[in-house]
This record gives sequence, structure tokens and C-alpha cells, in this order.
Amino acid sequence: MSDPSSGAAASEPASTDGEATGRDGDAVGRDRDATETESAGAPSDREHRRAIETERWLGVAGAALALVGLGVLVRQSSLVLAGSVGAGYAVYARAGDASAPALAVTRTVSDEAPEPGDEVSVTVRAENVGEEALPDLRLVDGVPPGLAVVDGPARVATALRPGTAVTFEYTVRAARGDHEWEPLTAITRDAAGARERTTALDAPTAIACTPELSAGGDLPLRGLTTVHHGRVPTDVGGAGVEFHATREYRRGDPLKRIDWNRRARTGELSTVELREERSATVVLVVDTRESAYVAADPDAETAVEASVAAAGQAFSALLDGGDRVGIAALSPIDCWLPPGSGTVHAARGRETLATDPALAPTPSDDRFYRSLWLRRFRRRLPADAQVLFFTPLVDETATAIARRVDAHGHLVTVLSPDPTTAETAGERLTAFERRQRLRALRAGGIRALEWGDDSFPAAVAAATRRWSR
Repeated sequence: MSDPSSGAAASEPASTDGEATGRDGDAVGRDRDATETESAGAPSDREHRRAIETERWLGVAGAALALVGLGVLVRQSSLVLAGSVGAGYAVYARAGDASAPALAVTRTVSDEAPEPGDEVSVTVRAENVGEEALPDLRLVDGVPPGLAVVDGPARVATALRPGTAVTFEYTVRAARGDHEWEPLTAITRDAAGARERTTALDAPTAIACTPELSAGGDLPLRGLTTVHHGRVPTDVGGAGVEFHATREYRRGDPLKRIDWNRRARTGELSTVELREERSATVVLVVDTRESAYVAADPDAETAVEASVAAAGQAFSALLDGGDRVGIAALSPIDCWLPPGSGTVHAARGRETLATDPALAPTPSDDRFYRSLWLRRFRRRLPADAQVLFFTPLVDETATAIARRVDAHGHLVTVLSPDPTTAETAGERLTAFERRQRLRALRAGGIRALEWGDDSFPAAVAAATRRWSR
């Protein structure tokens, strides 16, 4: 790509006693292609160091002294010599120290805005800009947790003389959302390998993967509607395409609505009422609690990914049908897009589904509080809104929330991706419990559909035929 995303960071070695040197002035320089940070002393916010003993030579000194002592007691010069060699190694191990790496790090990506599933090449270059050689250097890149490395390791082991550089490349597969690289970890050891120093160097790099939203067919909405014209049939007579009833003619009724057949038979004027179609207010709720990040196997997409993809199709289909649509997440992280319509709202919805932290491809570490979420959600939910709830139904919490929302007058439809398998007894039990939750919801008057191997639009079409009988 002609304008790749790149980041760079440089660090200078710290003094061995941990005290800062050169505190009166550290230069910080930036250019258009890379950001460089120089630190002469204590670690900055963008650079963190940690030194440890590797214990690689643990016990060598004691063993060497024991051999020398034993050789003196038994008067064996070979034991004394062997002990002396061991003592020499012990002194050698303690003589050096792991240098703090002075590295200029740059990271570039081949595409800043890939599509989901695209492969993105990442190139990392580290140059030793210090005056000391680095005899044992290991670099581990901070790949975002939501991206999978599909080619090449995101690490390298090498040695660098002053002024030399190392470059390594790897490839990640793009996934929905904003992804920011974590700091690169540099691990240096002294020549003997007795001491190790870990330094985190931040080279800011990010990609944004925003998928296009495609409509997934007409969704079977329920009867809770607004006063605006739309596509949901109602029991109110007015303008429409489906016959509703006839009534007595009133002055000003349009001629095309007069029942001329009845006029010919009885001589009376009557007006045909058609069933009005109105728009609905719909809120899409996606279950992104930690328990919802389940999949049929480790390489398959999670139920959250399937739910977000289906919610995107539903969002486009409902907007195209003239409905007002909002987005929320059942998550410890707040996510709320009020119901709306129009081109600008469509762009906001696309951005929310793609990049909102509550809908991230990986779960949040925060704790979820059901009662707090319910209070906040009910306060925001418009009085005429119905809810499409996307959840894998892996526990009773999702079932209870669907019932609570429905009990407060908001019609709920549960749309559930099936992440279960039946290979083991435990998996079969999990699948059975999930089916029982679906049955319980349907018995309580809540519409529920599931999809697994079939596509979401196919499942919606089958459910629509079933519900229309």
C-alpha cells in the first residue's frame, strides 16, 4: 500500500544502579513517517525495563568451591583444577551485565484498512543506535489479541553490533474492529546469559477493519409499531395494499377507495379500508459477555462474531425497510446507539458494529452486573421499541434478561447462533440445556430462532414461514 501505517521508538541505555542520568534534557524528535522517543535514564511512559537474574549459573560457584575443598582433602590436583575452572566460570558469569538496548524500532503494515479475512503483512525493523553491542537480543512483537498470525513468527533472535539492524516479517489475518499493536518486547542478555533485561518499546501502529453491511432479507417483526409509514402490517385501517374492512362513505374519501361493486348491488356508497403498514422501532442487542465467546472448535468463529455479523445484516435490512434501528450490547462495557434512520445513521451503525469496544472480537476483563445493565437499558429504551436479542443462550442469564425485557412491554425476538457440538457426553449435555432454554422462551410467548450450519438469512426465511402459519 502506498501509505502504510508505521511507528517507531528509540531508547538509550540506563545506568546500572537504576538512577537517571542526563535529567536536565532529553531530546524528543518526531517526523512524518515515524515517532522516536529518546530516554536517557529512568523508564518513560512509552518504555518499561525490568532486569532479572536468569539463574543459568546457579550452583556453579558452590560446586566449584566444593571440588577445590575435596581436592585439597584427598590431595587430588585434578579435582582442584576442575574446581578452579568452575570458579572461573562463576566469576565470568558475574562480571558482565545485560545492556539496556538502545534500539530504534519501526513497524509498518501493508494495509491500514483491510477487509475482514484479508492478510496484512507486518514488517518490524530494529536498529542498534547505541554504542554497545547486544550479544543476545530477542524481539517479540505485541500482536493485537484480536488478530491471528498466519505466516511467519512475530519474533526474532539475533545479535547486533552498534549501527546494525535486524528486520523480520509476519502476516496476520484481519478481523473486525480497531486493532492497536502493543509495545514490542526486547529481551537482552549478557554474554554469559546470567542476567536478562526486558524492555518494552512502543511503536504506535493500528489498523481499522470495518466490514460492509449487507441486508439479510426481511426480518419478521412483531406488531409494536410507530405512527410512521413502514412495512409492518397493523390492525389499523387506512392506506395500504391489503384489504382490512369497509365503512360508510364520508365526504372527501378518494374515488379509488369507493366500493363500486357494492354501489352497483345496493346503491349505497361505502369506502374500502386497507390495512396500514407502519414502521417499527427496533433495538438490536448483542450478547458479548465473556461466556458468549464460545465456538464449536478452536478454529471456528465465536458466537459473538456470528451474532455481530447477523446483527449487521439485520441492521441494513431494517433500515432499508424504513424502520428506526438502534444498537446495544449485553456487555460490561457500555454500548448504545439510539434508534434512528437515514444515511448518517447507517454509517454510525456500521462503525459501531465494527469498532465499538463492547463488540470486540475478544472478551472484556471487566465484570458484568446484570441488574445495573437492565436498569440502564430500560431507561434508554423507547416505549414503542421492540428488541432483537442476539445470544448463543449459553446460560440462564440471557434467558432471564429476555423475559424481563419482554415483561416490561417490549416485544423480544431471540436470534441464537448455535455453537454447540455433540462429540462428547459433556457437549451433548450442553446442547440439550441450550435447547431447553429455547423451548422455555417459546413456551413463554417469546419468538426464538437459531442457526448453525445454515446461513442467517436462510434461518430467518424458515422462521418467517413457520410464524406466518
